[in-house]
Amino acid sequence: MIESTMMDFPLVLPHILERTRHLFGEVEVVSVLPDHSHHRYHYRDFYDRTLRLANALSALGLHSGDRVATLMWNHYVHLESYFAIPSAGFVLHTLNLRLHPEDIAYLIHHADDQVVIVDDILLPLWQKVAPLVSIKTVVVVSWTGSPIPDGAINYETWIHGYGTDFSYPAILETAAAGMCYTSGTTGKPKGVVYSHRALILQALSVGLGAVLSITPQDTVCPIVPMFHINAWGIPVLSAMVGARLVFPGPYLGPAQLLQLFSEEQVTKAEGIPTIWMSVLQEYEKSPEAWDLSLLKEIGSGGAPVPESLIQSYDAHDIRLLQGFGMTETAGVATFSVLQNTLTSESLATQYAYRAKAGMPIPLAETRIVSLDGDQAVLPQDNQAIGELQVRGPFVARSYYNRPDTQGNWTEDGWFRTGDVAAIDSKGYVRIVDRTKDLIKSGGEWISSVDLENALMAHPGVKEAAVIGVPHPKWQERPIAAVVLKDNAHVAESELVRFISDRFPKWWLPDRIIFLPELPKTSTGKFLKTALREQFAVNQEGSQPK
Repeated sequence: MIESTMMDFPLVLPHILERTRHLFGEVEVVSVLPDHSHHRYHYRDFYDRTLRLANALSALGLHSGDRVATLMWNHYVHLESYFAIPSAGFVLHTLNLRLHPEDIAYLIHHADDQVVIVDDILLPLWQKVAPLVSIKTVVVVSWTGSPIPDGAINYETWIHGYGTDFSYPAILETAAAGMCYTSGTTGKPKGVVYSHRALILQALSVGLGAVLSITPQDTVCPIVPMFHINAWGIPVLSAMVGARLVFPGPYLGPAQLLQLFSEEQVTKAEGIPTIWMSVLQEYEKSPEAWDLSLLKEIGSGGAPVPESLIQSYDAHDIRLLQGFGMTETAGVATFSVLQNTLTSESLATQYAYRAKAGMPIPLAETRIVSLDGDQAVLPQDNQAIGELQVRGPFVARSYYNRPDTQGNWTEDGWFRTGDVAAIDSKGYVRIVDRTKDLIKSGGEWISSVDLENALMAHPGVKEAAVIGVPHPKWQERPIAAVVLKDNAHVAESELVRFISDRFPKWWLPDRIIFLPELPKTSTGKFLKTALREQFAVNQEGSQPK
């Protein structure tokens, strides 16, 4: 047996931090602050402040692997935490600021957080959480100058009490670097602990031309929250390649984002579909008001993107690319970039592929397995539908301190996503539904996702969510909840006619209910559990033929 002659070079975040200082010190990082001003500094400043924070944390007497939580929006201080906490040997735990205080307290307790760093504009939320938890050190990032709670530490005063000379501890690439909890739409949120190796491999894979293709020439705006799956790896990736970063802070309204894209000449941005729907609607009201000449590509994830939305952005010379990922995959797992063999296909075929969740990104693997419980691996023929399963070096092998959840993994080591999908011969994944959202009517499956995308193709529809409700004869029947665009007037019968040629008659919703807004999860996905609770009444009548 011959041994490799390669260096044993660990994949750890301090390497990225040092690379950023050596190569990209002059590159700018921009953050929108609570007073709407734009804070600007450079990666060299980021590096110095990150080491000060690492020293300050180390002086608290924390032990290797201790958890340090953040309760912050997207901005430069959060970026400093992204690197300082794991580079000092601790574990970054990003808290979802959109959760109920009791849920945040549960996460802090379950993760055993020792320190929390919180934005002062989130102190009203923190003050509801604080009595429910035991935290050794509370650090407040003071944006507004408001008094900080007794016993808390001012972030700026704190880190500037320490120098920039920092000696990195010995860190294994398999050591914990960060942790994030699932949204918890069913049961208590479950924690995933990311290694240094996983975060770096995820960033490398996402940065390739086959995925987001972020380069040193880009100005990147991560709209996706930094508390949500590491903002899909964008902050680490941008620092790794030296891309200019623009953080939106707490301002995620469509006009605010358009103004930011225009003023800061953003070239790429990443967010969820509901964000991109609202941005498009705002932009089309007065496109001359915004300069989006450099915004050439936007990434979307968190829910399937309607083909109509992709086409609408194409009309403005902005390419919308979508992917699929979960907390358990440390970010993106599949991404829909066209293979070379598809570029000569018809435009309709290309759009059909771009509307899929895409191919597995490099180092990730996907398969679909029978829903009948026998775990039979199904063919990739775009016809067979089964549970989507994934594996790879940035996919979780278990949840943190939850031995009761091992059923989420197969005996041969694949993660069971809970999504229902088909995979075609080229490897493109088409998400059909969540297993819990599939509608079974008369013994046959109906995809709520397909119906939603068809409804949202109507020019008057802003958002649509389809759920199954109990039916005395057919077990379940689909109904649709629809939000219309501003000043749009659309009748239920018109929407049914609009989609009727795309589906069998028995697929069509029994009712279309118009709502002023749809309930959403803390990460912006449609909250179908709330809709089911609201409309789960037996439907009278027969299934249409």
